[in-house]
Amino acid sequence: MTTQPPYLAIAAELRRRVQVGELGPGDRLPSTRAITREWGVAMATATKALAVLRREGLVRPEPGVGTVVVPAAKGSRRAGEDRTATPLARAEIVAAALELADTEGLNALTMRRVAAMLGVSTMALYRHVPGKPELIRLMTDAVCGEVPLGPVPAHWRTGLEQGAHWLRDVYARHPWLAHAMASFTRPVATPNAMAYTEWILRALRGTPLTHIQKLHTHLTVFAYVQGLSMADDLEEQARQDSGISDSEWMEQNEPRFDAIQSGGSYPELALVTSDGGFGLDLRTLFEFGLGRTLDGIASLIDETSG
Repeated sequence: MTTQPPYLAIAAELRRRVQVGELGPGDRLPSTRAITREWGVAMATATKALAVLRREGLVRPEPGVGTVVVPAAKGSRRAGEDRTATPLARAEIVAAALELADTEGLNALTMRRVAAMLGVSTMALYRHVPGKPELIRLMTDAVCGEVPLGPVPAHWRTGLEQGAHWLRDVYARHPWLAHAMASFTRPVATPNAMAYTEWILRALRGTPLTHIQKLHTHLTVFAYVQGLSMADDLEEQARQDSGISDSEWMEQNEPRFDAIQSGGSYPELALVTSDGGFGLDLRTLFEFGLGRTLDGIASLIDETSG
C-alpha cells in the first residue's frame, strides 16, 4: 500500500476546510510556519501543500497578506483563467514566483509557469519583468529583506554568529536561494543582499584585519552556511522523493552498513558510530562547524594583532 505524501494529506485537510466553509472567500490560510507547527513537517512540505491548492485555483498569494481563499464571486479567478482586465503588479509576480520556487525549486521556475499561476499571458509578465534572471534577482532581494538583522553587536564573533544564523534561517525558508546565490565571482546585485554584506563588514570593523581579510572572512562564513543549506535542501528533496523519514531510511539501510563493516576493514568508523549509529543532525553539525570556523578567524585576528 502506497503512503500518501505528507504535503498531499495537508492539502486535502486545507481543501476540506475551504469546502465546508471553515475558511471562506478572502480568508487567509495558515502560514507555512503555522502548518509546520500544526503538522510537524518541514517548511518545504508546508509550501508544497499550499502550492497544490494554488494550482487547483482554490487559493492565491496576496502580497503583504499571505495565501488566501479565492472568492467565488464574479471577478475572481481560478488557475489558468485570464485576468487581463485586472492590473498586474510586480509584487504579485514576485510573490507567485516565490511560492513556485519555494515548493518546486529554481528548475521549475519559468515565466510561463508564473503566468499560469496568475492567470495571465506570459507576455503580460514581460511588461513588468524582462526575464527569469531579473525575476530571480527580485525574489532574492525580497527574501533577504523579510527579517531585519538588527543592530550590529559590539564584538565581531557575536556579529558573525548572528549573521550566520540569520542567513541560515533565510535559506531554511527559501531553500532555492542557496543555489541562486551560489556564484562568488558573479554575486546577485540586490540592495538587501548587499545590506547583509555591509552588516557583516561592520561587525568586523573593530578588528585589525585588512580590507581583503575582512571580505574573505565574510565569504568564508557565507560559503560555510551556504554549503550546509544546500545539503539541507538535498536532504528535504530526498525525503519528498522517497516518502520516508531519515530514521526510516536508516532503518532500511542499516543492515547494508553493518554488512560492509562486518569484515573489520573500517575499525575507526565502527568505533565512532558504535554508540549513536549513523544518525546525523545537520543542526548540530552546523553549530559545530560554525564554532570551529570562528575559532580559526579568532586565531587570524590574534596573529594580526601581534
